[in-house]
Amino acid sequence: MKIEARFCKKGVLRNISHLDIVRLFQRAVRRAGLPVGLSQGYNPHYKISFGNALKLGMESDGEEVTFAMNEWMAPEEFEKKINEKLPEGIKVLECKKRF
Repeated sequence: MKIEARFCKKGVLRNISHLDIVRLFQRAVRRAGLPVGLSQGYNPHYKISFGNALKLGMESDGEEVTFAMNEWMAPEEFEKKINEKLPEGIKVLECKKRF
C-alpha cells in the first residue's frame, strides 16, 4: 500500500532546500513511528518519493510526496501523526491511499 500526500511549504521554511525537506520527512516518519517501508541493503533508507523540487525561496500549497507502507494505515491517521512531528511551515494537507 502507498499513501500519497500533498503538503505545503510556507513562511520561514520556504528557504529550506529540497534535500533538507527529504531529511525532514524521514525524521518525522521515524519520530511518529509510522510503518513506512525501508529499502534492503547495507544502508537502508525510507521508501519515500517526492515530486519535482521547488525553487529555493518559493512557497507552495501543492507539493507531492508518496510513502510506501509496510502495513495498512488509515490516511487520516497517517496525516494526524505526521503533522504532530512536522515543524511550523510544513504541513500535510491531504492524504489518500494508493495500491
